[in-house]
Amino acid sequence: MPYKVNQERRHRIPKARCRVKNWHDYDAALRRRGDLTVWVTAEALEAWTPANTGRRGRPQRYSEMVVETGLMLRLAFGRPWRQTEGMLASILRLLGLALPVPDHTTFSRRSVDLTVAKAVRTATTPVNVVIDSTGLKVFGAGEWQRDKHGGKGRRTWRKLHLAVDPESGEILASELTTTEDGDASQIGPLLDQISGPIASVTADGAYDGDSVYRIIAQRDPAAAVIIPPRSTAVPSGTAETTPTPRDRHLRMIEERGRLGWQKAINYGRRSLGEVAMMRYKTVIGRRLHARTLPTQKAEAAAGCKALNVMTRLGMPVSQRIT
Repeated sequence: MPYKVNQERRHRIPKARCRVKNWHDYDAALRRRGDLTVWVTAEALEAWTPANTGRRGRPQRYSEMVVETGLMLRLAFGRPWRQTEGMLASILRLLGLALPVPDHTTFSRRSVDLTVAKAVRTATTPVNVVIDSTGLKVFGAGEWQRDKHGGKGRRTWRKLHLAVDPESGEILASELTTTEDGDASQIGPLLDQISGPIASVTADGAYDGDSVYRIIAQRDPAAAVIIPPRSTAVPSGTAETTPTPRDRHLRMIEERGRLGWQKAINYGRRSLGEVAMMRYKTVIGRRLHARTLPTQKAEAAAGCKALNVMTRLGMPVSQRIT
């Protein structure tokens, strides 16, 4: 519900029913997610063993792409490192390839300083960007243990920040931070990962602030900023000065109301960022397996890359029927 205008009578509003128009293609895409050849590509097999650099010391037996492939397999199929090792060995055996497979300790050790290749696509035309964040559990007592034995328990969380393309559903950029880092502070790092031009940036009211508008203007002066001002916001200038984008939002809200402003600027696009968050938690998981922050960052980046692979295979096209 936009701005929770119907929150009090929400229970009386029937849930909208939708029908998937491209079910045949989407059904085939869901089956292809389990195709192992999607995850172990020819590029990874060609770069399996890194070239000799000529430096002193023992050369690496496995390239970074091998560790990244194993990490993506682990997250896509929800298996621990030992079972991921066995899965990868069986794939190579079925392919008839005599390539060595890293053991689970090598996977765990090499994933600490792994730099995951970004899963973002290179944009040639201006893209609309939706930014949002969510929490991922690391460790601590679960809900059952807290209800059974009482006590708050020790819980640790990380914040996953995503920049999503609402048209394709792909994740354009991602950042994993601690809970102490604010949402607005990650606008710059997220936009820096997007190589192409930006048409608009949409986010919720937590990102409202002059610093966010300034960062977006420095990144792409032509980009539209669609962020709802706070209820206590006031115009920044006088009637004689040129109104800022935030002032124009305030003026439109005063003329049309909050709901009319949302419809006029297509603020409903922001919900697609929440859909991407839900997709990550449903497919990849609601918690992180790694214990240290650098390894957790590599895990989250690999999860976003695996999710983009699934997205490119096919997405449902829904049509509202009621």
